[in-house]
Amino acid sequence: MPSFVIAEKCDGCKALDKTACQYICPNDLMVLNAEIKKAYNQEPDQCWECYNCVKICPQQAIEVRHYADIMPLGSSTIPLRGTDSIMWTIKFRDGKTVKRFKFPIRTTAEGSIDCFKGKTLPSDVADLKKPGFFSGPARTE
Repeated sequence: MPSFVIAEKCDGCKALDKTACQYICPNDLMVLNAEIKKAYNQEPDQCWECYNCVKICPQQAIEVRHYADIMPLGSSTIPLRGTDSIMWTIKFRDGKTVKRFKFPIRTTAEGSIDCFKGKTLPSDVADLKKPGFFSGPARTE
């Protein structure tokens, strides 16, 4: 089932140029209604339930309803994203059983990776054509 926005919870990410769900959606499905400052899924049929919008929403205003054969009515799957992990809360259809799972999302501190460390930066365009520049295989000419 596609993602849907709970209008009462959505604040349109404080009406910035682009909401968090717009930024993260790999299919460009999420849009902001500028009049009411609420996000919504413009093409639910195209949603592949990747949960990116659900995980990034700061207001927890987006949900994905599971198919009836996987999670019958009454159950829910709610991710809560932190800076270093995601806590998944699974509520079973009996309404009483709740399971929580915590998974790390980073192995290094945020912003600590220097992707060009140990690499020679090009001095001009001709350097880009040299064999083995960065990680490409060496070419023979």
